[in-house]
Amino acid sequence: MIAFALLEAVLEIAKFGAAIGAGIAAIGAGLGIGKIGASAMEAIARQPEATSNIRTNMIVVAALIEGAAFFAIIICFLCL
Repeated sequence: MIAFALLEAVLEIAKFGAAIGAGIAAIGAGLGIGKIGASAMEAIARQPEATSNIRTNMIVVAALIEGAAFFAIIICFLCL
């Protein structure tokens, strides 16, 4: 009986940890993509003739960050 209660407590802590991990991954991705967008807008303001190259690179890097964030979130949910 005591072992079952202890197991339930551990599972609740694991769910809490997975939720925190998923939240941190989402926050990190949001901050990273925001930084990319801000830097790209600054670069475009400095060199308007390079807009297409900057935009393409920005989209590629944002996709890589989102992929890493999705991977982290899925791993957090699989830990349950």
